[in-house]
Amino acid sequence: MELFGNKITLDLPKSDICYHPNFIHPHKANYYFEKLKNEVPWQQDDISVFGKTYTQPRLTALYANNDKPYSYSNVTMHPHLFNNELLEIKLAIEDLVNTQFTTCLLNLYRDGQDSNGWHADDEKELGKNPTIASITLGQERFFHLRNKEDRNLKHKLLLKHGSLLLMQGETQHYWQHQIAKTSKPIGSRINLTFRVIR
Repeated sequence: MELFGNKITLDLPKSDICYHPNFIHPHKANYYFEKLKNEVPWQQDDISVFGKTYTQPRLTALYANNDKPYSYSNVTMHPHLFNNELLEIKLAIEDLVNTQFTTCLLNLYRDGQDSNGWHADDEKELGKNPTIASITLGQERFFHLRNKEDRNLKHKLLLKHGSLLLMQGETQHYWQHQIAKTSKPIGSRINLTFRVIR
């Protein structure tokens, strides 16, 4: 599925992060974006952060090849079965990495006010050194990284339409990431995060 085979490896300590900016052909990425935006049963949950409850500033959905739920920030999601589009993308990623993904958490950022705060994908059901494969469809957004031990150690990466970001190894132990709000008038972004629920 990858267009040019180009790959960017981020040179960050105690991490294994690589970026494939042209993983999905633009025409195919356009198709996936429209299909998923219009047909996925998106939901908006309340999340608890530091003892306070907020309406999550984005829409989400969970798909899997099993019935295992996924929990974060006092939200428990129950999966739908993978549709054809997600299966196609999943298989393409699995051709690249030595991981058989069970689950995909989808995020719909409707505009620049939708966001995802600082966090690590380190829930216990993901295992010790999880592989997280993140596909961007639609509006490009900046992906921020910061080191847990040294908050001054940061990195910012623009995630393009049709791109793949892979986080593997010990990354989640030492790094947090976020999609920050922006005041710029921008379009919608769908983020597919494939993972293994053990």
